Amino acid sequence: MAHADSAVPKKNRAARFAVLFPFDWDSVQHISAEPVPYHLKKWWFCLGGTPMYLFVVQVVTGIALTFYYVPSPDHAYASVAAITQHVRFGWFIRSLHKWSSNLMIVAVFLHMLRVYFTGAYRHPRQLNWLFGFGLLGTTLAFGFTGYSLVYEQLSYWGATVATNLMEAIPLVGPYVAYFMRGGPEVGEQTLTRFFILHIGVLPTVIVVLLALHIVMVRLHGVAEFTFPGDNITEENRFFRFWPEHATTEILIGVLLMYILTILSLIFPAHLGSQANPTVTPEHIKPEWYFYFNFRLLKLTSLNISVVLTLCIGLIALFWPFVETWLQKKFRLPDKASVIIGVVAFMGFLILTVWESFAN
Repeated sequence: MAHADSAVPKKNRAARFAVLFPFDWDSVQHISAEPVPYHLKKWWFCLGGTPMYLFVVQVVTGIALTFYYVPSPDHAYASVAAITQHVRFGWFIRSLHKWSSNLMIVAVFLHMLRVYFTGAYRHPRQLNWLFGFGLLGTTLAFGFTGYSLVYEQLSYWGATVATNLMEAIPLVGPYVAYFMRGGPEVGEQTLTRFFILHIGVLPTVIVVLLALHIVMVRLHGVAEFTFPGDNITEENRFFRFWPEHATTEILIGVLLMYILTILSLIFPAHLGSQANPTVTPEHIKPEWYFYFNFRLLKLTSLNISVVLTLCIGLIALFWPFVETWLQKKFRLPDKASVIIGVVAFMGFLILTVWESFAN
């Protein structure tokens, strides 16, 4: 016997579903047909979507790891060892989590460089630069807290050095360091706080910043660029989001998963010796994205390195406004920003490579 709904015309079924789920599907069609600037056919201009893919991988693998991880100094290392050695495919999930974290930092950094050197941060997109810089800072905080949760020897002492650096920040440093540690030194409360930051606070912050970032892109639109050799006419100046641009993004996502899988298989996440607060390792090194700060610390004193890092960070954060002030005050040419950016990036690169080869 046929079901009663089978006798209902399809139009009536669609109308009934529209009542149950009153969503404006016309808006989806409008978004999918939105024109996209020609320059976004080049893959390096699609880097904004890459951190989003990697963040999704982080969330999925992070949830899987949370089922087995125990945020306690007595059990944290043992739980990570169990994930790596005994849980089925645990080593692979952990490796995916690690490599997606590293690639996410690289992708956000490269995206910020692209925005800087193409001048896409200028009026009226200054506010979106602030959101983007906030995303970079949050991503670095993700990497730092996640690395510390392993509770191996180097991660424990890395957290100790990092909180000591925070303590040297003028005025607010001692309060920030005490809050991060949960006391005067790294201990049981530190691990708990890092865990809460890593799985609760930072994901919330990054989702809010991503939402604000996307809203600003929607409000201002995507900045258009033309390059020598581009055969742009009025007819091909834009192309549709769906399926042309969406296909590019999907292919990038597939390629990312392939790269993550290869890296996880060839270079799986390792596990060092368990944290021992009574024994200081001979060579303490943070994760690679903090090599710049670590080398700066070795070349100067604690207070000087912290103040320099803080000044560089604040100038980078408010650069759209700093650049406007410099142009009004000293009448700098447009190429001055490119020169400043190249010098700053080369300094960062030199110190990072230097530290990577140092003992």
